[in-house]
Amino acid sequence: MIGNAPAQLLTREADGARLVLHSPTASPRASAFLWNRRMLLQVNCRGYVTAQFLQPEPSKYSHAPFLEAQTFMQPEQPHYAHHPGRYMLFRDEETGARWSLPHEPLRRLVEDFRFSVEPEAVSWQGREQQLTMNLQLELAADEVLELWSLSLENRGDALRSLSIYPCFSIGYMSWMNQSAAFDAGRGALIARSVTPYQKLEALERVLARKDLTFLAPERAPDGWDASLEAFEGEGGWHAPSALDRDTLSGSTACYETPLAALQYRITLPPGGTEQFRFLFGPAQDEAQIDALKSRWFSGERFSDNRRDNRASLAEGKGCLTIETPDRAFDGFANHWLDRQVWYHGQTHRLTTDPQTRNFLQDAMGMVYLAPAHARAALLHALAQQQPDGGMPEGVLLGEQAELKYINQVPHMDHASWLPVCLDAYLDETDDLALLETPVTSQTDGRTETVFERIDRSLQWLLDHRDERGLSLVAQGDWCDPLNMAGHKGAGVSTWLTLATLHAVQKWMTVSRRLGHEDSVAACDAAARALADAIQTHCWDGEWFSRGLTDEGRAFGVRSDEEGRLWLNPQSWALMTGLATPEQQGQLLAAIDRELATPWGAQMLAPAFTAFRDDVGRITQKFPGSAENGSIYNHACAFYIHALYRCGEPERAWKELRKMLPGNTDEDLVRRGQLPAFVPNYYRGAVDLHPRTAGRSSQLFNTGTASWLYRILVEDLFGLCGCAEGLRINPSLPQAWREARVERRFRGAVFEVHFQRDAKVMRQEVHLEGASLDRAVVTDFEAGRRYRVAVMLPEGSS
Repeated sequence: MIGNAPAQLLTREADGARLVLHSPTASPRASAFLWNRRMLLQVNCRGYVTAQFLQPEPSKYSHAPFLEAQTFMQPEQPHYAHHPGRYMLFRDEETGARWSLPHEPLRRLVEDFRFSVEPEAVSWQGREQQLTMNLQLELAADEVLELWSLSLENRGDALRSLSIYPCFSIGYMSWMNQSAAFDAGRGALIARSVTPYQKLEALERVLARKDLTFLAPERAPDGWDASLEAFEGEGGWHAPSALDRDTLSGSTACYETPLAALQYRITLPPGGTEQFRFLFGPAQDEAQIDALKSRWFSGERFSDNRRDNRASLAEGKGCLTIETPDRAFDGFANHWLDRQVWYHGQTHRLTTDPQTRNFLQDAMGMVYLAPAHARAALLHALAQQQPDGGMPEGVLLGEQAELKYINQVPHMDHASWLPVCLDAYLDETDDLALLETPVTSQTDGRTETVFERIDRSLQWLLDHRDERGLSLVAQGDWCDPLNMAGHKGAGVSTWLTLATLHAVQKWMTVSRRLGHEDSVAACDAAARALADAIQTHCWDGEWFSRGLTDEGRAFGVRSDEEGRLWLNPQSWALMTGLATPEQQGQLLAAIDRELATPWGAQMLAPAFTAFRDDVGRITQKFPGSAENGSIYNHACAFYIHALYRCGEPERAWKELRKMLPGNTDEDLVRRGQLPAFVPNYYRGAVDLHPRTAGRSSQLFNTGTASWLYRILVEDLFGLCGCAEGLRINPSLPQAWREARVERRFRGAVFEVHFQRDAKVMRQEVHLEGASLDRAVVTDFEAGRRYRVAVMLPEGSS
């Protein structure tokens, strides 16, 4: 096994399935996320936690200590002293020493700190004067509940007398009604609230909400506090006055900010151990708390939960297992990337109205994990197609769901993603029957086949072009904040015109397979017209523009001082094959010169520093953050995919490898992120803000994951499905002498061994020892395993 030596700050264990951070201060923003179908937690290495659950809209049960907006997961989540969190505080009764695990709120470094992240759990380990501590968090596999356990062991020679204070944030629950107290009868600290409402029609929903937050210990505590103010006292959050008392005061919160703090006074002899277990989460009433305690603190339910979570994750296991010379990359691909794809496809980002583009691209990723999920997602989206053939801004996932936030703003790209998702699905499954499946519209009751619906969506895209043949942008395309380039009805998007061309190309292939010659001819004519329009109006001499404003002014061109070069049009010009060889060389040189960074290509440069009212709110975002000049990984994934497709595999691999953090201590500190997910973006604007350049957004909600998985399957390892079977066309880095992949495909398993050989002049493929004339494996059987040897010449990708 050839691999990279682990960095001191970060170690990889269990073949990369366990990531261990060894400091809470060197990379203080490092986080992980856990989820089940109904809840989501982002957990910080220092103990901060942002939690949401569905009821049916996203809600919180652990709040900030002030009135807080109920909103989605934010990039670069700001942490502060009173940020919601889960902590274990300790006081040595003999010496008076105090510390806390994970790190907040006392902020005293313990010996041998470890923040361990695994796919199904996170934990913190530490040592204080021969006392070892292990704090672990899991989510219940099938309900809205946090499961916490604390294990202690005295490895010293002396008796240890300790007070232990589990301390869980509840925060400001409601301006209408909030309180908290310890209920000794049911052995739980319970905080109560009433969700504020004004309209009488909302009362029924309010009464049905889980407005209680509870901390239920397995064993009765020796003391408690339910008031944040009483617990904190004059010492402040980093030195709470409560720890000065022998026993917590038993405070209650009466229309005051609640807190869940318990106290245990224990004595540990040498070699002695103690274990504590806690349930934390929302509830509708006391009976539900009683039921949860009975269920989870009896039998083996608590300890068996990890097995259940592993089983749930196993349902979303990807179609690849890899072994390459890059062991860190293997760990990410084998244990973390498919997990992130599964999260998106399973929860739809814990929303009830995911944007249509996100819903479809997340479904594309599910093609490689659970194709039936992708099929169902396509049918669900098409059932909400508009009568005119366009796609809605968001896909509603339930009867009570409503279009909210960005889904109330018109964007023009949603229909373009249908052929992209379908293309991946058909390659993986060859399920042509899907195209003849009838779908009844939820908007007008009309029944059409999938083929007819997607065909109409393409026609909608083609109909929404200007007199030049360029696609209208309205208030945005894939780039949401491009909201003022076309809001008057005349502005156009170069990228969307290219995306329409890409969609038409994909649809032409499907139509040809089905023998729909009229559709093939229409697609061919449309593709030619789109290509001519882009070449005529969008080439700026060295690269393609981003578009034309309502007033007809080109932007994303050489004459712009800010936002001069945008990555997406260049990527999609390569992806569609539109760029001529000369243009390809020019735009790649421009990207290297103006967009390249050590962490990937910036989405645009130079970043905007002033508002442009003919471009939109993207220019109001802080330079180098989000869409305004960050290393926006979704756009980088498009670029990588395009590089593989246009014959630039070495350049593609270089960009792909930049996505993953943590190869060195310096890189880990700079990005501040563990390689447990690919983030929405890394900070850009390198010239303007070099101090923050490369910093991770910590946001795991991103279409990057699906595209990255597709790139691994189809581009890097070249194990792509087709009508005939499994096509083999790898683009491995030249530095790799060999690699092994287990590829699961249409019920069969292929053990593929790639190897370079100086005697080989061109790629050779051997199936079970027999040479294949063509690099396509056909006539295989589901349920069987096959050995495939792929011999590659030296110096080829």
